[in-house]
Amino acid sequence: MVIGYARCSTADQNLDWQLDALNKEGCERIYQEKISGTKKDRPELGKMLDALRAGDTVVICELTRLSRSTKDLFELVERISNAGANIKSLKEAWLNTTTPQGKLLFTIFAGVSQFERDLIRERTMEGLAAARARGRKGGRPRANSKAISQALALYDTGTIPIKDILETTGISKATLYSYIKKRQKKTAVPGALEDDN
Repeated sequence: MVIGYARCSTADQNLDWQLDALNKEGCERIYQEKISGTKKDRPELGKMLDALRAGDTVVICELTRLSRSTKDLFELVERISNAGANIKSLKEAWLNTTTPQGKLLFTIFAGVSQFERDLIRERTMEGLAAARARGRKGGRPRANSKAISQALALYDTGTIPIKDILETTGISKATLYSYIKKRQKKTAVPGALEDDN
């Protein structure tokens, strides 16, 4: 089956040109949505990916309609490929896994992208090693221990909204929940041992 995917960012934008192009290409089913491409959760895209069967071909008008980044593109194409399906972009001729040349080109681009990611990782590790050799530690600065203690005490009252705790202490929601989890793990271990006895 030839399946089309059309997307535009806002309700004000129009999908007509994409729908016309996809219909002209012979798409038997078209998934369409008006949602920002920066959002990871795109419901119609998810439905399309879940519905893919071996031998299907996904057609898009251009890459910007499908992916948020190069990494996102390669993940989506890999998922399409794992379903035994192909993908074809009407604007970017190199993205057409229905032909041997298209598969080769995509493999080359994917290899270059992986090479770039490996280089970035390597440079980062080298930079961290050099910083450690000079006595500096990488990573995010640790949260203020007084602020953490205050936040946990406020949380324990059970009466103060999380939003107010965060505003009062200046710590992030992720940090607060991380410390709550750590504390729960510490208290859960002795309890589990007592139950076994």
